[in-house]
Amino acid sequence: MISRELEARILRLFEVEKWPVGTIASQLGLHHSVVERVTQRGGLPAPARPRPSKVEAYLGLIQETLRRHPSLCASRLYWMCRERGYVGSESHFRRFVTRLRPRPPAEAFQRLKTLPGEQAQADWAHFGKVQVGRALRALMAFVLVLSYSRRIFLRFFLDQRTENFLRGHEAAFRKWGGCARVILYDNPKSVVLERIGDAIRFNPLLQEFAAHYRFEARPVAVARGNEKGRVERHVQYARTSFFPARKWTDLDDLNSQAEEWCDTIALERSWPEDRTISVSAAFLREQGLLLPLPETPFPTDERREVAVGKTPYVRFDLNDYSVPHELVRRVLTVVASPERVRVLFGGRVVADHARSFSQGEQIEEKEHIDRLREEKRRAHKHGGFDRLFRAVPTARELMSALAERGENLGAATSRLLSLLEENGAAALERAVAAALAGGSPHYHSVRHILEQERRKKSEPPALAVELPDDPRLKDLFVVPHPLSTYDAIAEAASAGEDADERP
Repeated sequence: MISRELEARILRLFEVEKWPVGTIASQLGLHHSVVERVTQRGGLPAPARPRPSKVEAYLGLIQETLRRHPSLCASRLYWMCRERGYVGSESHFRRFVTRLRPRPPAEAFQRLKTLPGEQAQADWAHFGKVQVGRALRALMAFVLVLSYSRRIFLRFFLDQRTENFLRGHEAAFRKWGGCARVILYDNPKSVVLERIGDAIRFNPLLQEFAAHYRFEARPVAVARGNEKGRVERHVQYARTSFFPARKWTDLDDLNSQAEEWCDTIALERSWPEDRTISVSAAFLREQGLLLPLPETPFPTDERREVAVGKTPYVRFDLNDYSVPHELVRRVLTVVASPERVRVLFGGRVVADHARSFSQGEQIEEKEHIDRLREEKRRAHKHGGFDRLFRAVPTARELMSALAERGENLGAATSRLLSLLEENGAAALERAVAAALAGGSPHYHSVRHILEQERRKKSEPPALAVELPDDPRLKDLFVVPHPLSTYDAIAEAASAGEDADERP
């Protein structure tokens, strides 16, 4: 009930000042229904009914469609009505559909309590991208939280491979000195390869890992993040308390700072179950109830089968790593840790490199490259042998004699091939045979015999002149000077000498 004075004021504002009902209600601190009741009881006309909406003609279609498909988006409904003649605005249509859409009743959740050492919750969190050399990589945070004590473990990686997922677990277990009996997960590929309802096909690598540490891997229901709300809240806690305005040089530096934060700020905060003690005190209660760790850690190195092409390199994680040249065109095994990349063939390590997280790098071992170059030089020398022996068969006997004397066969082959180009195969064959017959199997003997034959035939020596690729030299034409000038100079000089001898 309101007073008579307030009723009179409402009637005056409505009739005289022409204030709308909503304005009167907001200014006087009343509900709009009270103002409407006063104006109607005062004999004033009821508020005008708003004009019908253009959407009302399609009300039946919208209601029937939402009954059969409650989650159908408003944009699809809008275009369905547009095809049937609706000409109104899309924004008004969306507001109208929002009022009609059936809303499920709000779900209530029960606050869950866990026993010490019973449960942990794990998740990945994306923290943007970082530039590593020439590669732009995703910065992923692995977060593992003990459900009872709320102790958090935070470790950053450059991707969310299954191996990094297991490395995060293993580092947390070592830090805590044990692991929980059950670990809750979402449904990433690191955990679940395929899921249809309650039928789950686990990642076999995670199953082996869980069997090694004797814990139960338990995926939560799809799209039910509340079932692992503790790790979700701690991901947000890391986003707001640790990461903002954080400066770091590389991934090792960032992880060092994350470990310090977990051991100080995050560990000394109040325990949510009892604000009088810290998370550190709650963890001391829980630590003795964690499952003990096995003596040997689980192998978490990445293992990939890779094919070597024509060049002696294997491609792994955007970079090329050298291998011995004898292993081209073979399938090798790459075993990689965050620090090293090892290449195996036949159960033995054939290459061991520092790992690079850049892109397009060639990581080489000096011995691999030197052996390849030596092999190429040897192949080139054998190619020279073949060419020389085909053109000059007697050169094989000459090379055998040089080898017995300890001469450099590569240099001798190169020189004999030069003589082959200058004199031809027949002349060189005769010269080599003559050198062998004379008991002087040497390059210089062969060259001397060729020069003697050239002198007998009055042939000029074959001189190979190599000019630089410069048109000022290669295209230069020199006009020969007439020799008659020198004759005149000689005659003048002779005449002068005769004059000096006269008395």
